[in-house]
Amino acid sequence: MLLNQNTLLLGKKVVLVPYTSEHVPRYHEWMKSEELQQLTASEPLSLEQEYTMQRSWREDADKKWQAQPGITEESCMAGDVNLFLTDPGDPAVGEIEVMIAEPSCRGRGFGTEAVLMMMSYGVTKLGLTKFEAKIGQGNEPSIHLFQKLHFEQVAVSSVFQEVTLRLAVSEPMRQWLLEQTSHVAEKPYRAGSAEPH
Repeated sequence: MLLNQNTLLLGKKVVLVPYTSEHVPRYHEWMKSEELQQLTASEPLSLEQEYTMQRSWREDADKKWQAQPGITEESCMAGDVNLFLTDPGDPAVGEIEVMIAEPSCRGRGFGTEAVLMMMSYGVTKLGLTKFEAKIGQGNEPSIHLFQKLHFEQVAVSSVFQEVTLRLAVSEPMRQWLLEQTSHVAEKPYRAGSAEPH
């Protein structure tokens, strides 16, 4: 994540910032929820393990972003959106995921805007031309969100109980994506501040 460790993306509904140690306690509390564990196919971690994971995010080159939708003061975080480069044979593919952890923030367009912003960043800054989302079969809101953004289901794994959706970014799709995110501003970010500097 070193590429964007000082980058803030400012949208209409969400602010995306790098995942820092300041975010770990809130994230850890979210991930105690059995509902979120089930929706995200996650196992609970200790607080120490969460800090270790956050440090790995800062240092791993294949994890390009983890960000927090919502105003970035710890009390206002709404969730996260992640972009991974998972296919060493095809660096133009990004795996994307989103979680709106705060129940009061769901259904308000935060996830949609966060995914669009992350996809636009991937296309314009990382040269991505394909996106993939792996979603638990029972996570209908997330499946619907990605389908609304033109992702198509390409696989179902009964072993992992997940659905794989993909999107190839054609030139018309690229133009549509850039139009949807034309309002997004990229600003410098420093940990401990929700404000660009």
